[in-house]
Amino acid sequence: MIKVSNLTKQFAGHTAVDDVSFEVGRGEIVGFLGPNGAGKTTTMRMLTGFLHPTRGAVEIAGCDVFEDPIEARRHIGYMPESCPLYHEMRVDEYLKFRAQIKGVARKAIRGRRDIVKEQCGLTDVGPRIIGQLSKGYRQRVGLADSLLHDPDLLILDEPTSGLDPNQIREVRELIRQLAERHTLLLSTHILPEVEMTCRRILIINKGKIVASDSPESLQKRLEGDVLISAEIAGDPSVIEATLKSLGTVDVVSHEPLDNGWNRYRIDSSAPDIRTMVFECAVSKGWKLRELHLESRSLEDIFVAITRDDAVTEAKR
Repeated sequence: MIKVSNLTKQFAGHTAVDDVSFEVGRGEIVGFLGPNGAGKTTTMRMLTGFLHPTRGAVEIAGCDVFEDPIEARRHIGYMPESCPLYHEMRVDEYLKFRAQIKGVARKAIRGRRDIVKEQCGLTDVGPRIIGQLSKGYRQRVGLADSLLHDPDLLILDEPTSGLDPNQIREVRELIRQLAERHTLLLSTHILPEVEMTCRRILIINKGKIVASDSPESLQKRLEGDVLISAEIAGDPSVIEATLKSLGTVDVVSHEPLDNGWNRYRIDSSAPDIRTMVFECAVSKGWKLRELHLESRSLEDIFVAITRDDAVTEAKR
C-alpha cells in the first residue's frame, strides 16, 4: 500500500528527513513514532503529497505521489494534527462540500455523508455549526472528512492531540473500529494505544528510521536488560544512590507512594539482580515489601531505542 524509497527533505541546510525507506502492506496497522522534531509530520506530509521531497519517491497503491498526485490521493484519507475546518459552516454543509472537492459522485454524496457521520458518531450534530462543537467533535468531523471518499489508506497525525481524557477514549475506540477496514498509519504520543492496536511499529529519530518491527520483536532488542520494581521505605535520596552503586545497575528512578514508601524502577544490564537488591535492603536495614521483574512496555522500548541512537550519534 505504501512504498517509500530514499525519502529526504531539507530545509535551509537542515535535514528533517534523511534517506528514509519503508513499506506498509495492504491491511496493516502501523504506528509511526518518534520524539518531537524527529521528522514524523514532515514524512507524513510528503506521503500525502502536501510537501515535496528534496529527493526520493513515494508510491501509494502503486501510484507515484509526486508524478500522479490526483490518482494517489484517491487512495488516501489524511487527518493532519491541526485539522483545518470551516468553523462557520454546519457539519452537513461542510461534509457535502468536502465530498464534492474529493470527487465523490453527485448521487453518492448524501449516502457517503450519512455513512461517515454514523461511523464517527456525528449523526445528531449534522445541523450544528462546526465552530460551536467541542474539540472532540471537531476531531470527529476531521476524521469523517478523511473517510468521505472511502480511501484504502488512512494517515492520522496525532488524532487525539489536545483532547481531554474522555474525548481521547472516544477517538481511540473510533480508530480501533476504522482499523478493521482500512490500512492505517497512525502517528501519536499515546504509546499504550499503539501497543494495543498496531501490528508493527516504525520509530524515527533525527530524521532516520531506527526501528521497524512488531512490538514483540522490538522487545527482544532489550532482552539483555532487566527492569525491576521494588517498594522500599526510607530516605529516597540515600536508597536511590545506594541502588545506583550496585555494579550492574544503569538507571534508578523512584515514585512516591504512601506513608514513606517509594517505588523504585531499577534498570540493570545483568540478567536478574533481585537477590542483590534484597541482600542490599537487608544489609542496610530497609523495609522492603515488594520486589519483582517488570515486563517492558512500548514506552521503555521507545526510550531505549531513541536514547541508544542518540548516544551512538554523540560518539561519532
